[in-house]
Amino acid sequence: MAHDWDPGQYQKYSGHRLQPLIDLLARVPPLPTADAPRIADLGCGPGAPSRLLADRWPTAHITGYDNSDAMLAEAARHAGPTPGGGHLDFARADLREWPPTPGETFDLIVSNAALQWVPGHVDRFRHWIDALRPGGVLAFQVPGNFAAPSHVLMRSLCEGPRWRGRLGGVLRHADVVQPPEGYFATLAALGCEVAAWETTYLYVLHGQDPVLDWVRGTGLRPVLAALADDPEARDAFLTEYRTALRAAYPPTAHGTLFPFRRIFAVATRGLAA
Repeated sequence: MAHDWDPGQYQKYSGHRLQPLIDLLARVPPLPTADAPRIADLGCGPGAPSRLLADRWPTAHITGYDNSDAMLAEAARHAGPTPGGGHLDFARADLREWPPTPGETFDLIVSNAALQWVPGHVDRFRHWIDALRPGGVLAFQVPGNFAAPSHVLMRSLCEGPRWRGRLGGVLRHADVVQPPEGYFATLAALGCEVAAWETTYLYVLHGQDPVLDWVRGTGLRPVLAALADDPEARDAFLTEYRTALRAAYPPTAHGTLFPFRRIFAVATRGLAA
């Protein structure tokens, strides 16, 4: 569903979306190539998050990969030499088949809130670890909020009697990502030293129906795409969903509180690999 990403909608809450990446990068150990590391950013999105990698590793050659033409067009604004002497570029790629170049090796493969869109991403770990230099690192974070009201209500409406015919099976299910211990077990079995954890961020959102505005840029996209040819049906679904979200996430004196669980893993390939 790469065609229906809206970079502007996605970036409305860019500060909230960047914090987990900042926290993830803080746990990445020294990379095997100190002077000019090779870094891959899987699911780079609009490109601005990739610049955080250039801030952390100023001399790195960083390539951001995505399968959305809209996101890559936005990311292209950030391409070119980086202030520290490195380079940032972007390429189209299907993460189900990445890496596209056999034999190419990386010091760091990082992915920020993207793998939940890649069916069977756990099965790709072996290929990604093989693409790391000895001592290289795979680091990623994924949302773990699929059992939260925002997603439960969305799935309930889609599978309910009114919408099942058009929207049944459109959405991902709660098991689309692994718990931390699941990722730990898989990566440890591949010979990696692994740190895995979860964090629940309490986002304070402002504005009218901010939770709806948030999910319109991410989890609700498959629904909006399925109803794109019928604006009346789309608006009817959004009205039902908006009403349910208002009850689940009532505004407070400080704003609308939106708890958001995220799952992290940092895996270092063994030096003897």
